This record gives sequence, structure tokens and C-alpha cells, in this order.
Amino acid sequence: MASIIHFDISADDVLRAKNFYEKLFGWKIKKFPTGPSEYYLIETLAKTGKKGIGGGIAKREKAYQQITNFIEVDSIDEAIAKVRELGGEIVEPKSAIPNIGFIAGCKDTEGNMFGIMEVKKE
Repeated sequence: MASIIHFDISADDVLRAKNFYEKLFGWKIKKFPTGPSEYYLIETLAKTGKKGIGGGIAKREKAYQQITNFIEVDSIDEAIAKVRELGGEIVEPKSAIPNIGFIAGCKDTEGNMFGIMEVKKE
């Protein structure tokens, strides 16, 4: 069964959003070590103290970007085809994340945004 493995928060001011979420929830937020973009990784903890779902904060590039949940899939190409087959839409094409895998942005039949992610097999 597919599950949410990552979330992204889009921000007009990334450092302001970083400060907000650190103070609000106590999340540990650090700059992503590689890549040209302004991207920060978020580490969350469940109430049990176990590691929670990880996330990130990035500069908003398009007006529709909000908080996006990413769902892990075995094959991004198959998932993209299935999204289209079921009446959904691909709004951000498949793109590579070095040393991690591939992502794509989708819209369901109700207009809700979500992402899919194929994690690189090691």
C-alpha cells in the first residue's frame, strides 16, 4: 500500500517559514546540503519520540503551490500513466532529485494537488 513519505511547504519567504515552524512545532530544519535551490529539510518527531514524516520548505515558484504531500510509488512512470488513465492530471513533469529518485506533481479528479516519488533503490 502506498503511503505518504514526505511533505513540502511552499513559502514566499523561506527563512520566515523556517522560523515559524521551528518555533511552532519544535521541528529541526536545516539547509539541504546539495543543490542550487533554497531548500530546507524538516525533521519531525511523533509524540512517541519516534522519527515522523520528513518534509521540506522551498521557495514558492507558482501561485498554486501550498503544502504538498508526496506518496511513494514503485515506478513513477507507471504511476504517471495511471494518474492520467484515471482522469487525473500531471501538473509538474517527472524530474530527478540527485541521489534520491524521481518526483512528479499531480492533480486528482477533484482538483487536489499531491506528489508522487520513486525512491532510488540502493
